[in-house]
Amino acid sequence: MKPIWIVDDDPSIRFVLEKALAREQLPTRSFVHPKEVLEAFDNVSDQALAPSVLVSDIRMPGGNGLQLLEQVHEDHPQLPVIIMTAYSDLDSAVSAFQRGAFEYLPKPFDLPKAVELIKRAVQQSESQAPELSQSAGNGEMLGQAPAMQDVFRAIGRLSQSNVTVMVTGESGSGKELVARALHKHSPVAGGPFVAINTAAIPKDLLESELFGHERGAFTGAQTQRRGRFEQAEGGTLFLDEIGDMPFDLQTRLLRVLSDGHFYRVGGHVPVKSHVRVIAATHQNLEDRVHKGVFREDLFHRLNVIRLRLPPLRERKEDIPMLARHFLAASAKQLGVEPKQLSEAALAQLAQFAFPGNVRQLENICHWITVMAPAQWVSVQDLPPEVLQATPAAPLATSSLPSTVQPVQAPAQDYSYRPAAADVPAQPAAQPTAVSMPVHGSANGAVHGAAPGGDWESDLAREADTLLQSGSTEVWDVLSRRFESQLIKSALAATHGRRMEAAQRLGIGRNTITRKIQELGLSASDD
Repeated sequence: MKPIWIVDDDPSIRFVLEKALAREQLPTRSFVHPKEVLEAFDNVSDQALAPSVLVSDIRMPGGNGLQLLEQVHEDHPQLPVIIMTAYSDLDSAVSAFQRGAFEYLPKPFDLPKAVELIKRAVQQSESQAPELSQSAGNGEMLGQAPAMQDVFRAIGRLSQSNVTVMVTGESGSGKELVARALHKHSPVAGGPFVAINTAAIPKDLLESELFGHERGAFTGAQTQRRGRFEQAEGGTLFLDEIGDMPFDLQTRLLRVLSDGHFYRVGGHVPVKSHVRVIAATHQNLEDRVHKGVFREDLFHRLNVIRLRLPPLRERKEDIPMLARHFLAASAKQLGVEPKQLSEAALAQLAQFAFPGNVRQLENICHWITVMAPAQWVSVQDLPPEVLQATPAAPLATSSLPSTVQPVQAPAQDYSYRPAAADVPAQPAAQPTAVSMPVHGSANGAVHGAAPGGDWESDLAREADTLLQSGSTEVWDVLSRRFESQLIKSALAATHGRRMEAAQRLGIGRNTITRKIQELGLSASDD
């Protein structure tokens, strides 16, 4: 197990943490100055000796913990860094999180809570390391699900052949990635890979796009033009959405596949073609053949080997790996630090149906990179399409990786869903853990209904009253009262400890801090 590095000029702090972590069988290595830490990083040759977590004080003689954090985060962006300080001021806290700290631990701290925090950081470090390394080593396709392993095995078996392949799968499932992988691991890998979406090009232009044209073949053809078949000579031509190809062009494509030559539009000299063809479609070609809109002989010519690419809902165990990969890629593209998904957020994503498949997950990760307010992404930071959608079907716990637990679907769909708090829906027949406030003054003083009462009915009556009064701020008024009561109840249950209250509510630390400020509440820090 990798050690936990502790940096503090106070020997008593080092001693206490070392002993507490040793009781948890967690190895440690201690330092007095930030300079020693940087030197240790430079001298680490064995990754097993590199730290899993760095715990650092802020103010030390001969160095600054925030500067150390900045340097370490730049060189080792995936390493969780916990900042400790006896100076619990706002500027220090903000600076720590802006520079990428995993958590901010004010002194004096509760030792069991500090150990628990370090263990959470270790868990995150260990869970991310293998997936990130695999992503870095495999730039074309990612997947550990059995269905994807079948695809990988098929690509391997086809690596010594130039046989025509048909790739089927839903839109957004990654059919072009499969085609590129087939090309890369084939005898024609040294040749070009040319892709064309036959559904995206108008029928009148598609023939010229595929086969090229001679000068003067039609109005505007001022020069000879090479088509995609010629561009792909000696390599692979990927025909995406082949099911949408016009019927008359299917005849020309069949001749190329049969005879190995074609004519440019307006040409009279045959052009020899040495091209491997890979076709793809999201449609049922057998059904289109039956309907008479796709040639049966072309279907059999293309359908030599068929690879079915599974939709994302059939490989949900790949979602955490793919999400982290896309978050890292999106962050690199935008020049920012990658966002990190909490286990609850990963579980929520795992329950989403993903009608747009891998492409939709990639778009969601880009949205998170741009829109999520904090580096650590909680459930409420996910885009509305994920939060509002109902899972298509429940997923067995055994099919999820150990870091992801399923989110139970609500027994019924309530009409009221506060957007800023993670409130699990419960059947009306069961007593709820939170009482919905139905009476309160404008200044935010609220009084809850009796525990176990039908607060949904109370909410409906309160909403009707406000709506009939002509108010145009019903949503804001009720949302503020609802959130205020939730946070007050959580803070009362945790004796004012914000971090614990946030964890009990299932929201992020930054979220509860922001809500307390927005709602004008008061609470003591951890």
